[in-house]
Amino acid sequence: MLNTTNLIEQKALEILDTYDGGNNYLLSLKTKKINNPKFYPTRSQSEYIINFHQVQPKVAKKWVDLDSYFAKKMANDKLYTHIPEKIYIEKLLVEKDTSYHIWGKIFSGETLHDIWLPKTAIIKNQENEIKEIDYSKYSHRPPLNHQKEAIEKLLKNNRFILADDMGLGKTTSVVISSLEAEVKKILVICPASLKINWMREFQLYTDKEIFICDGKKYSTESDIVIMNYDIVKNFYDTKSPETSPIIQSNFDLIVIDEAHYISNPTAIRTKLINSFAKKSKRLWLLSGTPMTSRPINYFNLLSLIDSPVAQNWMAYVIRYCEGYQFRVGGNKKVWNTNGASNLEELRDRTSRQVLRRLKTEVLDLPEKIINPVYLRLKSREYEDLMGDYYNWYESKDDSTRSLTVQFTKIMKVRQVIANEKVESTIELTENILEQGKKVIIFTNFTEVLQRIHSHFGKKSVYLDGSCSKNSRQHSIDEFQNNDKIKIFVGNLKAAGAGITLTASEVVIMNDLSFIPSDHAQAEDRAYRYGQKNNVLVYYPIFENTIEGVVYDILSHKKNIIDVVMGDTVDKTDVVQEIMSRINSR
Repeated sequence: MLNTTNLIEQKALEILDTYDGGNNYLLSLKTKKINNPKFYPTRSQSEYIINFHQVQPKVAKKWVDLDSYFAKKMANDKLYTHIPEKIYIEKLLVEKDTSYHIWGKIFSGETLHDIWLPKTAIIKNQENEIKEIDYSKYSHRPPLNHQKEAIEKLLKNNRFILADDMGLGKTTSVVISSLEAEVKKILVICPASLKINWMREFQLYTDKEIFICDGKKYSTESDIVIMNYDIVKNFYDTKSPETSPIIQSNFDLIVIDEAHYISNPTAIRTKLINSFAKKSKRLWLLSGTPMTSRPINYFNLLSLIDSPVAQNWMAYVIRYCEGYQFRVGGNKKVWNTNGASNLEELRDRTSRQVLRRLKTEVLDLPEKIINPVYLRLKSREYEDLMGDYYNWYESKDDSTRSLTVQFTKIMKVRQVIANEKVESTIELTENILEQGKKVIIFTNFTEVLQRIHSHFGKKSVYLDGSCSKNSRQHSIDEFQNNDKIKIFVGNLKAAGAGITLTASEVVIMNDLSFIPSDHAQAEDRAYRYGQKNNVLVYYPIFENTIEGVVYDILSHKKNIIDVVMGDTVDKTDVVQEIMSRINSR
């Protein structure tokens, strides 16, 4: 009877006899056979010989960076006296699904030998060498020290996540980085409410042609294209990608702002963006959401930047999400990935491609950061009301159009602006909530207050002129002390003075008062004794309305960085100047 147990080993020996390829490991086995007549390969060696003797090794001859987690583990297992940072690869002998077989060495004094490495051990994203940056070019609006660090990190890495806390100026860092990288074509994908902000930020530093996509309007000729998530589908088709405008534009850099919008891998917009973003030479992701809250939310982002930890979904969720399978509906198995584990290790392994700083860690920030968010208003009602106002103004003489009457006439316009802005304010608030922070929202109008409070429901409290003394204090106490209450919605007059709301470091002014001190006092509900963090104040502004005029004048009266709309200027003079500017239009 034929003995088949040794057929594989015999076949491997026959292959070794005639092998003359470039695989050093196979050549070393052949040498052993020649020098030792009794040499007999193991089963695993035999399978390797049979499966890979026809594979042509790839010559590399270079040192590559090792993942720090793997390097530490290797040092512990091998009892090295110090942790290696690089590995020398003379040749890549074989590539398997999850591992490499290389001919190389760990330390410079070693002789070359074969090494099996998991693919996650090698950092593919090699840092670019960058020239010294002349920041004097940006003296009109110089980056702060923490922004310079971000700029240099972005320039060194083609694929990177800038995960700084909100208010640290990620947009400025990216704009300057893109200019220093000398990229020719840039695509920015962001929430709709941030498109104008991105345009303005670029315009502060460059005269490149900028196009903001709206609906199905697109430009393949512009240097910088800015679009919101909801319309990406209008310019990219997975069925015919090569004919899609986004592909035809040949972008050198793709920037994805609020990148947590594509954390869900099953969402249509995630699949769309993944399809072309993975192919981009440069990809910079921005997100202020803490990297350690729910690690599953970051798998897609880490995958997009080719992070070593995201090469195997199952390994990632087991290691960092406390992932486990359970049965539902009979034999069907599903994964639970909502946990969080080994977070320090995750931070360590992603630190080369992720930069995360909190406001509390950054020393060069002002204590109160004012951040206008510029928007565009499309409203027939606004246009009709302004038309009626100008018709009235032009038909009257000075004796019948006093400042008080003008101010009263414009009130309905201001109310329309405030209502139109609610959707953007809610979107901004929800982004901030995702970052684990509470939010204070101020408005001048009861209808706006009720809409916002109604949207957030039990997560919010409100305070306006109708509140009794007890209900007023209840709202304050709940916001300050109840972790489930995330939003405080207040009337600017009723809630803008005399109370403490230090549970939040974020204030949003949905709409503007014409009285300068109203805003300074309202901002300081969060910025007062007991506040341990820098306070960030957002001013959503419709720049193409009278609100743009109001904000510009109030900002000019008091340095916007110190105290926007301070209380040292004459109220009547400010209102008169505002109305004069509005009327001159």
